Amino acid sequence: MQPTLFEGSKRLVYDDAIELTLQSMQAYGPEHENWGIAWSGGKDSSATLTLIIHLIDVGKLKPPKSLTVFYADTRLELPPLAIAAERIMEQLAARGIRCEVVRAPLDKRFMVYILGRGVPPPNNNTLRWCTRQIKIDPMAAALEARINEFDGKILMITGVREGESAIRDKRITMSCGKDGAECGQGWYQEVLPNAKGIRGRIATLAPLLHWRVCNIWDWLRIYAPMIEYGGWFTAAIADAYGGDEAEEKNARTGCAGCPLASKDMALDTIVAMPAWSHLAPLKRLKPLWRKLREPENRLRKAGLERLKNGSVAANPQRMGPLTFEARLMGLETVLSIQAECNAEAIRLGRPLLDILNPEEEERIRELIAAETWPQGWDGDEPTADTPMDTIFADGSVQPLFL
Repeated sequence: MQPTLFEGSKRLVYDDAIELTLQSMQAYGPEHENWGIAWSGGKDSSATLTLIIHLIDVGKLKPPKSLTVFYADTRLELPPLAIAAERIMEQLAARGIRCEVVRAPLDKRFMVYILGRGVPPPNNNTLRWCTRQIKIDPMAAALEARINEFDGKILMITGVREGESAIRDKRITMSCGKDGAECGQGWYQEVLPNAKGIRGRIATLAPLLHWRVCNIWDWLRIYAPMIEYGGWFTAAIADAYGGDEAEEKNARTGCAGCPLASKDMALDTIVAMPAWSHLAPLKRLKPLWRKLREPENRLRKAGLERLKNGSVAANPQRMGPLTFEARLMGLETVLSIQAECNAEAIRLGRPLLDILNPEEEERIRELIAAETWPQGWDGDEPTADTPMDTIFADGSVQPLFL
């Protein structure tokens, strides 16, 4: 990306990537009085957010009647990205731009749901609950509340890019959707899929769909921090992904210690930096989630499980929630990890880590004290490592010892 300034002039010159983004916004922006920007604090959504506001600031893009930024706070964001998000929110507030911090309700937050309610950590095979619960559902609820404040549709602007994921690329086409054109103007949909309560009242647009990862790095590290482009606090975001050495695969990040990722590539990159090496204890989160899924830390249905309609469940003797002992062990481990990081952060004068705050800890202890179990479990079930006969879905039994 090569935006430049003419000598002695403040007039900006943009490259093709930004020009296509501008065309996309000019094509669809005027059709909607109210805009929203979905922002995760990561590289793509941060580039989208800062570029769109820059284009408005310099008069390239007509501002909407209302603009709301929705920041998705999972409470597990990688610390450098969370810190950068705080600074950017301050910059948004200084511009008078409304920013809503979107979080899951207390009892559905990642740590509380696992350690308080006892639901096992998510996995890619049978129980991938986290993305919907701590990101999608809270965002849909925030959108519904905002939409109800005015008439008409809202244009939701996202940071989706074609190069972001090989899987995602299979369902994204480089078309603007206007009059059958294929001008690379972005991915436009008139309805946000699966959003109950707001269906038919929201359209989505991905104006950076055509950007490559090198465009993202250049914008975040070089241009967005320049006063002429908004003076945004975005260089730290690119540096968190590895700076000049960053690659697309290293930048697919989410939560610290994500139990769904095969490797903690983003966290590995961060803790390898001297400024963030004190976060190395976070590397113990992923093994903790793995340990909590082990049979000795969970209950198991002992016999045939009857459903409400009287039929037999297809997965007899399934493993279930975490024991109270496992939950308390997990809680103390997380608190220990956080304390270790923060003791070193204080010594170094670095920002403190906040993945489990006092309110969340108190709620976890309350749920354990109240002997809370997920629906369908009462705590009388044996631990999952207890030897027992094998029961098949047809009701037949294979004795433990033949």
